[in-house]
Amino acid sequence: MGWGNIYKRRVKVFTVALIIYFDYKALQQREKWANKSKKASLWEKAHERNAKRVLNLIVELEGLWVKLGQYLSTRADVLPEAYTCLLKQLQDSLPPRSLKEVCQTIEKEFGKTMDDLFLDFVKVPLATASIAQVHRATLSDGQDVVVKVQHDGIKAVILEDLKNAKSIVDWIAWAEPQYNFHPMIDEWCKEAPKELDFNHEAENTRKVSRNLRCNKRCDDSKPANHVDVLIPEVIQSTEKVLILEYMDGVHLNDAESLRALGIDKQKLVEEITRAYAHQIYVDGFFNGDPHPGNFLVSKEPPHRPILLDFGLTKLLSSSLKQALAKMFLAAAEGDHVALLSAFAEMGLKFRLDVPEQAMEVTSVFFRSSTPANEALESMKMLSEQRSKNLKVIQEKMKLNEKEVKRFNPVDAFPSDIVIFGRVLNLLRGLSATMNVRIVYIDIMRPFAESVLQCNLNRGPALNPRWIYDTPVHSDVEAKLRQLLVELGNAEKILGIQVCAYKDGEVIIDTAAGVLGKYDPRPVQPDSLFSVFSVTKGISAGLVHWLVDNGKLKLDDNIANIWPEFGSNGKDQIKVHHVLNHTSGLHNAMGGISQEDPFLMTDWNECLKRIAMTAAETAPGHEQLYHYLSFGWLCGGIIERASGRRFQELLEEVFVRPLKIDGELYVGIPPGVESRLATLTVDMDDLTKLSNVSNRSDLPSTFQPQQMAQLATTLPVIFNSLYARRAIIPAANGHCSARALARYYAALAEGGKVPPPHYASMPTLGSHPHIPKFPSQQTVKKQKSRKKTAASDADGPGPTQNSNSSIENGCGHDGKGNVYLRIPDNNSYNGGDTSSDNRNIKLFHNQRVHDAFMGVGEYENLTYPNGQFGLGFKRSYSTNGELVGFGHSGMGGSTGFCNIKHKFAIAVTLNKLSFGSVTAKIIHLICSELNIPVPQEISRLVETGSSDQLEIGKPLIN
Repeated sequence: MGWGNIYKRRVKVFTVALIIYFDYKALQQREKWANKSKKASLWEKAHERNAKRVLNLIVELEGLWVKLGQYLSTRADVLPEAYTCLLKQLQDSLPPRSLKEVCQTIEKEFGKTMDDLFLDFVKVPLATASIAQVHRATLSDGQDVVVKVQHDGIKAVILEDLKNAKSIVDWIAWAEPQYNFHPMIDEWCKEAPKELDFNHEAENTRKVSRNLRCNKRCDDSKPANHVDVLIPEVIQSTEKVLILEYMDGVHLNDAESLRALGIDKQKLVEEITRAYAHQIYVDGFFNGDPHPGNFLVSKEPPHRPILLDFGLTKLLSSSLKQALAKMFLAAAEGDHVALLSAFAEMGLKFRLDVPEQAMEVTSVFFRSSTPANEALESMKMLSEQRSKNLKVIQEKMKLNEKEVKRFNPVDAFPSDIVIFGRVLNLLRGLSATMNVRIVYIDIMRPFAESVLQCNLNRGPALNPRWIYDTPVHSDVEAKLRQLLVELGNAEKILGIQVCAYKDGEVIIDTAAGVLGKYDPRPVQPDSLFSVFSVTKGISAGLVHWLVDNGKLKLDDNIANIWPEFGSNGKDQIKVHHVLNHTSGLHNAMGGISQEDPFLMTDWNECLKRIAMTAAETAPGHEQLYHYLSFGWLCGGIIERASGRRFQELLEEVFVRPLKIDGELYVGIPPGVESRLATLTVDMDDLTKLSNVSNRSDLPSTFQPQQMAQLATTLPVIFNSLYARRAIIPAANGHCSARALARYYAALAEGGKVPPPHYASMPTLGSHPHIPKFPSQQTVKKQKSRKKTAASDADGPGPTQNSNSSIENGCGHDGKGNVYLRIPDNNSYNGGDTSSDNRNIKLFHNQRVHDAFMGVGEYENLTYPNGQFGLGFKRSYSTNGELVGFGHSGMGGSTGFCNIKHKFAIAVTLNKLSFGSVTAKIIHLICSELNIPVPQEISRLVETGSSDQLEIGKPLIN
């Protein structure tokens, strides 16, 4: 191609591009003055004239522009009908090259005459496309074939067109910054030249055919995710000529023939979609050009799709294939955490924290296709949503109108997924062209899941690193790990952490399994688990701290602290009524999940609603579990009594003194998403729960039937960042087991902070992240209330150190029994003692244990013989002795302590069960340590095996 031709092509391309650009810009101004009735007509005429300009240019230039036209012709879901109708001509009906040129290319490539190669060669081509044209022929051995012959000189044309296309993309990005197509054109520049080597295409065709196990006969014994399509066999190839088996078929755009054959278009497009799902997710090797011209339908029943043209293909790495599968499944399940994890794995980075928009865009990406006649309305909705998203970005970044147009929220875009995105768009356009509706979520899910199949049963048998590699602290921990392996192989555990303290020292700190059903990353000691109602024990601790520091009294009327709360006859409800679950507000806001599940993420609105609600029973008359209301009641009391925001006080009072920074939150801050475990449900336990009869100790809106229903919806809600970032002090704690165990170890000794936990890496408390929550409004401090000093959080001055119970490698359980302790080179004794928090106490009150459990002088503040003390559930031994306190959550996570034996334990898990797994773990540990097994744990374990476990009273409180 001479410089003269190159220059002419460039001038033509840019001239037409400018004409079209200014035509639409002028129309945007003109429509402001036009009547509403005429606006649609103006746009329709503009689309028609500009579509003709595009078509004429493409036909004249051919080359790469034909590829672009073919792509645009399939986008009936986004482009006006004028474009798609005209550009359909480009799919396989371009002006043919001369027969002489074709024959010369064939003879040159094979070094033989046409007569030597073929018995018959049909002069009129079957189709002419951008790079080649196809003729039907008969080989010398009598086989019917098609011969694909590359256009002479097309390579130089394609390479030049790529340069021109890149220049246009640069110009568009400058003129309209919101339309940045650089990643797409860069990937196209890399991949398009490969189409010019037909040996490459021949090998691709063979590979895809092998992967899809294509054959011509119907086979009743089909493997899982079998795809019923045909691919022609490769007979022979050179760089510029490809000879394929001839298959008699009907083109997809031949509506009359499709009707005559009685072909089900819906089923046809679904099977093509399945074929691409298999290529992408199972094989990691897929055809990147699924426009209608590259498909036929076999004329013989069962009328299977015939896949053609494998010049443009993409090979995915194993890690990228898994990331794409995770991205799809995260979008299907609304799981923000898994989605952000998938983005990180594929190298997609954002300039600002807008996870809700990331989920929205991805969901749109995988949305069900719509027929062409619904495309206009669909695009209108997408455009409106895009405007709203830009508004959010503008407010978040404080940008003006001009700046927001030039702001690109994507910081890094992986080129490897460009072709993947192109394929999905082409498939969407194909379904719109065929006027069918395809539900991609349903069709693609089995294939995406198959990529991560190893994670669905990611137990120890399949994962030798299932137990995270951390030191074994004791023989008890070694036995626990054996139990976790057994439970993992029985598929009762997905991901789990267990940490236990004895006499102020860590004796167990184990992490095992994976972070989620679709997240194969290992659970580590610093992974964060959603622990549901375990959060209540943390909220209750804050209330007791305020009492301990003189900011609050247990018998205070809440209305005196929180004036709005006194409405609707609640002026007699006291602080201790809330802590003891006797306020009469057990069902308050119980219907919030039915009204709007995400309403619970609005902290201020929930406080407002809980303040305005009415009690069902008189305070102190009945103890019924306050499953959601407890958190907002405690949260309102905490913020009004302290004049501080809930999360600020939590950080100051517990997180920093305990040195558990970054591992205990009620509402996570941005930046910790990569450490979050994803929730799923143990369906076996769920089935058992749905068969359980009602319980008198639970409110009417929280009976087993409702719990079973909640269990199916909670993972969806609490896997979203809307819920994870919210303040829900009854149900939204996110912590590691070692942070939770440390909290209860301190409570077990009246608030004395244990020695630092250096045993596992990363070291507990080593996360430098200090949470900031700019989206939350600061609580207004009442003028009459003194500001809480930061020193209050650290408690009083130094107290006497207790003697360590670890001597010569052995620990004592208080009854003379001894457990073997395994030495640890990173133990506390070798560390720096200058700032180890050994002298800090969280509470002043010497009888704080009595306050937690509601006994002794606090007994008159509790319901007689109730299961709850003041904010914590009482823990009894099997002989009825009150030994400690704690709180469990729906799903099995738990934290509690035995005061007499100075024992504290925490279990966090992401496969939600109803106590069986947790009970087995705690029963083993307590038995090995000769510590009384808590009554509720013993009941769960002794009723039978895990397969026959009676869960009439699941461990939820």
